[in-house]
Amino acid sequence: MKYDETNPFARILRGELPCIKVAESDATLAFMDLMPQADGHVLVVPKEGASEIFELSDAATVECIRMTQRIAIAVRKALKPDGVFIGQFNGAAAGQTVAHVHFHVIPRWEGVPLRLHAREVAPQATLEGFAQRIRAQLASGSN
Repeated sequence: MKYDETNPFARILRGELPCIKVAESDATLAFMDLMPQADGHVLVVPKEGASEIFELSDAATVECIRMTQRIAIAVRKALKPDGVFIGQFNGAAAGQTVAHVHFHVIPRWEGVPLRLHAREVAPQATLEGFAQRIRAQLASGSN
């Protein structure tokens, strides 16, 4: 699949669209999902342009997994969920809604259903509050 440079995540990476940043490395960016399926839902994207994981370089794949693990650990410590779901979709038939590789880190609580994917934009202040709690855990170095 040819990579579309106009997808929303490519635009976020270029600074053309805003995001609530949680963490960044030379190769990755982690930010709050604007339409979270659960409180504290974070996305991790490579800075390398690739629509699906099959097109992503080995180096970028490794860096994405490292960042995803860091974020998952910080989410678990900051929000104390009963579990953490990590997902990655490839192609529309698999549920991918943005054609840029990305990993979902979604906290899960017993008895709390997931909200529908890509349906409702969360309030900016709510997202920023969760981001602050997750960033504090990353800064504490206890990951």
